[in-house]
Amino acid sequence: MYCQLADQLHQPIVLNRTNTSPATLRITEIFLSLQGESSSVGWPTIFVRLTGCPLRCGYCDTEYAFTGGEHIAITDIVNQVKAFAVQHVTVTGGEPLAQKGCVSLLRQLTELGLKVSLETSGALDISDVDTRVSRVVDIKTPASGENSRNRLENLKHLTSHDQIKFVICDQADYQWSKQMLEQHALDRICEVLFSPVADSLNATKLADWIVADRLPVRFQLQLHKILWGDQAGR
Repeated sequence: MYCQLADQLHQPIVLNRTNTSPATLRITEIFLSLQGESSSVGWPTIFVRLTGCPLRCGYCDTEYAFTGGEHIAITDIVNQVKAFAVQHVTVTGGEPLAQKGCVSLLRQLTELGLKVSLETSGALDISDVDTRVSRVVDIKTPASGENSRNRLENLKHLTSHDQIKFVICDQADYQWSKQMLEQHALDRICEVLFSPVADSLNATKLADWIVADRLPVRFQLQLHKILWGDQAGR
């Protein structure tokens, strides 16, 4: 989902690996970049990318996070995040909530006084996630191939601190997303994001549709792909 900074700006850390502690998470990567999406777009942000995902969205750009990874103690992850000395941190995937220890990681990061966000597919229960975390929850569209996995029960747990995101592939997706927006009054719950799938839907078309329909949503492009293109997330 996100690109690392150019090599001269990227600030890697050596991962302290362990596969013995029960309080571990399987991690694909930890890196510093700019937030490319959501309400904190543009801020220098630490990304903690967890490995594994039960969904297979057709437009996924982080398939490399489906497998592999390293088992790392949660305490080590927290210490490594602290070492970056940056206020924003995003826990992403894959699907981070597919690992039970993710909730503990999020809580410990918030207790550091950091501005923490979670990127989740919306297919898993978010009710145990610390409400201090800004939860960016997808609602999967038909063209994603995974709209049957949407857990709409999550909507009752969202607050104005959170965000709902639609990743839109085509005009049919847009009309479906518009219907969901109206049917569930999503904009009264929290901020709603509409984003085009890169190389699938022309961004100007989506922007024009939103303006013409006067939708109460925020249009967004993936900043990291504008800056770093195909290297996003690598």
